[in-house]
Amino acid sequence: MKAWAVANQKGGVGKTTTAVTLAGLLAAQGHSTLLVDLDPHGSLSTYFGFDPDTAQASVYNLFEAQAGGTRCDYEQVLRPTACDGLHVMPASTALATLDRQLGSQEGMGLVLAHTLHKLQERFEFTFIDCPPMLGVLMVNALAACDRLLIPVQTEFLALKGLERMVHTLDMIQRARGTRVQYTIVPTLFDRRTRASVDSLRVVRERYGVDVWPGVIPVDTQFREASKAGMPLSLYQPRARGALAYGQLLDTLLDSRREAVQAVAT
Repeated sequence: MKAWAVANQKGGVGKTTTAVTLAGLLAAQGHSTLLVDLDPHGSLSTYFGFDPDTAQASVYNLFEAQAGGTRCDYEQVLRPTACDGLHVMPASTALATLDRQLGSQEGMGLVLAHTLHKLQERFEFTFIDCPPMLGVLMVNALAACDRLLIPVQTEFLALKGLERMVHTLDMIQRARGTRVQYTIVPTLFDRRTRASVDSLRVVRERYGVDVWPGVIPVDTQFREASKAGMPLSLYQPRARGALAYGQLLDTLLDSRREAVQAVAT
């Protein structure tokens, strides 16, 4: 299983859109794909029709089972979607209380990593939609993922959120003693505006090779796809946003192949 986490410490930058669209592309290619919603706001869960306010079984149950020393029935947490090959582990608003109630208990930072390990024969790819703050949920995502994707809106206020995210990664890397591989993904790009063009230039100058060379453009079809509860890559495969995410996926898969070849040699 290959696991990619999607995170930024600023909302509204395209985290959920990135996770959903990439997962939809892989599912359309015949790959068994899992989406994990770690954000208490539950935008990803809501996208597919799961209400985080009324969820009877959610990601929160995984942490609850760990704290109680009991076995969690993963089948109750896994939910199929209307898209073939695509499953969701939905969020619950109870996740917002996790740090206060259970965060200090032993083993809480590796709950998701252990869960995905048990599911590695079932799913080829996993995308983890992270909350916009540092805490036990973010720690779980970084411990479980092979690479972090950081969507950043191409406007100057979003650059501050990117700075905070990279600073957080630096702290975590120092604590772990290992580097977190990450890719910055410029989103909501509008080439007609100077602010968007200038912001993109600044991101590329500051972060260099860590920035994906492409961009995800502004596309109203993302909104229409979310209303339909389908990834844009399935709802409107030829939409410019879907095509851009297809290029991003190609880059990620090429990086994966290179890493596998490097290990083999």
